[in-house]
Amino acid sequence: MSTVQGTCDPAFSGVRDAFERNFAEGRELGAAVAVYAGGRKVVDLWGGVADHRTGREWAADTPAFGFSCTKALTATAALLLAERGAYEVDGPVTDWWPEYGTHGKDGTTAAHFLSHQAGLPAFARPVSAEEAADAPARAAELAAQEPEWTPGDGHGYHALTYGWLAGEIVRRLSGRTVGEFVRAEFGGDLDLWIGAPDDVIARAAKLTARRPGGGDEAPKSGGTEPPAGRGEDMLTLLADAYTDPGSRLNRALNNPHPGKGGYNNPVVLRAGWPAAGMLTTAPGLAGFYRDLIAGRVLRPETLREAMKPRVSGPDRTLLVDSSFGLGYMRPSMTFFTPAAAQESAFGHTGAGGSIGLGDPDAGLAVAYLPNLMGQHLSGDLRAYNLVKAAYAAM
Repeated sequence: MSTVQGTCDPAFSGVRDAFERNFAEGRELGAAVAVYAGGRKVVDLWGGVADHRTGREWAADTPAFGFSCTKALTATAALLLAERGAYEVDGPVTDWWPEYGTHGKDGTTAAHFLSHQAGLPAFARPVSAEEAADAPARAAELAAQEPEWTPGDGHGYHALTYGWLAGEIVRRLSGRTVGEFVRAEFGGDLDLWIGAPDDVIARAAKLTARRPGGGDEAPKSGGTEPPAGRGEDMLTLLADAYTDPGSRLNRALNNPHPGKGGYNNPVVLRAGWPAAGMLTTAPGLAGFYRDLIAGRVLRPETLREAMKPRVSGPDRTLLVDSSFGLGYMRPSMTFFTPAAAQESAFGHTGAGGSIGLGDPDAGLAVAYLPNLMGQHLSGDLRAYNLVKAAYAAM
């Protein structure tokens, strides 16, 4: 069993118990969890191995790859610009991106970008990790591409293209990359990078599918596990779609391809893909949500409006029900939360099981980052059990 280190308020001992169980039952290699309650850090725990090849242990300042947890920060950057009057969220993107209005996309709004309604869930051709580092070129490519459905007519998860659509709001209207904007505006005092320097990459946790007891599994993608009774059918459906190279799910999740080393590839980590490119510590990601729900990033009314579900129901990409506000996931089959979180929790999951969550009503912020990819396409119960324990302590 891994020795869990760090601090935990006695009132939140259930979070520590759940975290230790993950290791004791062989569901972790290395991981970290952090919780803020009422603006106070009540949990900061880590344990296990950061690099299975060298045996390097996870440390207090070990950053890990956050996958799609990145989207919440990209959305927040875009929302901050809207709050400042740089553009209208529900206005046409051609007002500030005239080249985008091809193939019937002239009615697309920034809200469509942020809520996965743009109809461009995947690139039409294979894109390499090196090409993906050129954000202006990838945005231009999407602007010239024909949508797979009429923008606004339903939603489908834009797993990677989201970053070059929503991220273009930030790039065009601020003159900075998403990573630069985040660090300058609200992430500068957090251990959080969208586009990491080499010294941060060197000490980052290494993703793996190698389980503690031996044996490998192919890394899969997704968030937390669905409720009992629907899981088996859903997992079969998703697994079939994931392994079908022609499916929208497969095309959306695997293109651009991260290249050699997968998402450990320094080319990806340096580039900071705005949909899935963040390196962060658990306190860094939880600290972002702490600041967000406290009104230190967006005005409270801006956040409340962004939290309102813009779309809910069948997802054209993920094939299960999902729910999104303006960039933030809301409780659904892809953002599975305990009953106490249903009304006011928001955030984003990431492939392999990671999660960032905020709840302005509860005053709660939670982040969990593992380096062992989840066993199922929809992830697993590791994050859910931690979030459930955090709510139980409130």
